[in-house]
Amino acid sequence: MAAGPRSKAEEDAPASRAQSDANRKLKYISLAVLVVQNASLILSIRYVRTLPGDRFFATSAVVMAEVLKLVTCLLIILLQTRLSLRETAGLLHDAIVVQYKDTLKLAVPSLIYTLQNNLQYVAISNLPAATFQVTYQLKILTTALFSVLMLRKSLSRVQWVSLLLLFAGVAIVQVQQEGNKEASLANGANQNYTVGLVAVVISCLSSGFAGVYFEKILKGSSASVWMRNVQLGIFGTVLGLLGLWWNDGPAIAERGFLYGYTGMVWCVIFNQAFGGLLVAVVVKYADNILKGFATSFSIVVSTVMSVYLFGFHVDLLFTVGAGMVIGAVYMYSLPKAPAGSPSLSSSSASSASPRAVEGDEMEAFLPKA
Repeated sequence: MAAGPRSKAEEDAPASRAQSDANRKLKYISLAVLVVQNASLILSIRYVRTLPGDRFFATSAVVMAEVLKLVTCLLIILLQTRLSLRETAGLLHDAIVVQYKDTLKLAVPSLIYTLQNNLQYVAISNLPAATFQVTYQLKILTTALFSVLMLRKSLSRVQWVSLLLLFAGVAIVQVQQEGNKEASLANGANQNYTVGLVAVVISCLSSGFAGVYFEKILKGSSASVWMRNVQLGIFGTVLGLLGLWWNDGPAIAERGFLYGYTGMVWCVIFNQAFGGLLVAVVVKYADNILKGFATSFSIVVSTVMSVYLFGFHVDLLFTVGAGMVIGAVYMYSLPKAPAGSPSLSSSSASSASPRAVEGDEMEAFLPKA
């Protein structure tokens, strides 16, 4: 009787080792791709928005990205139902039409995310890519504050210190950029530093509130993350079209929805629409600490590339501020120190783990810089 389980375990051992090796490779591959994606998105938006000639409408790009995300979520749900159109239609009808009150709750984050996406284009068009990348990390601060206020979450001492460090680092970067504002405006007559700074701050505030609000909705519902993103995508597309009509309606009616679109613009839209999928892969095969490293390293990459692509000048103040932001991102992603007995620590960790995974899966299709 004892030989049976032992032989089975011996047979499963090679397969388990092979799976572990494959997961390790996927972890580092996904982290590397996430770094490239984060840095390339900021740099590519900055590039296409500062090129001379016909400039595409940011509102149309936001709508196109929402449509692509919506289609992708629908395809994932279709695959989950093993390509059964009938079952997929039934799930969509139940989640969207039958539970319409639940669906209407997502109108608020959809409106905020649509506004946030448009603000990101405004901010990147008026700020150096490296400055935007550093300043946009303020969303960690706003998300933490809204989590404490709305979800009654508790932060460790290290996390509070990291938030103060983050704020100080961003302030130093902005002081440095304020000194160089005249030079940057001389190089780009169509750029307005104040407009870009206001846009990125509002974007950080909206990102923090919408993310926490959406997390609160997810925790109180049994619907899947992909179904929730379908509901978000529907509202996002409709609200994006309303914003397009309000802001650029006459111009788009005259020039066309795809006016100014080039191959590079399509690359930006696809990058923005599907880049969030990488977060789910990173969370599945890596962890939040490594994801923090990837975010920090992407700041370094975008700064270095900005020096070569856009003539960005890095001085001592910017280096100190960016270093503080990178350190703050890493410190905030460190796990909390266990408090109390080991049993209490393990139980709290097990209860917190699904929430963390759920939040990271949720982030997979939310707008990200």
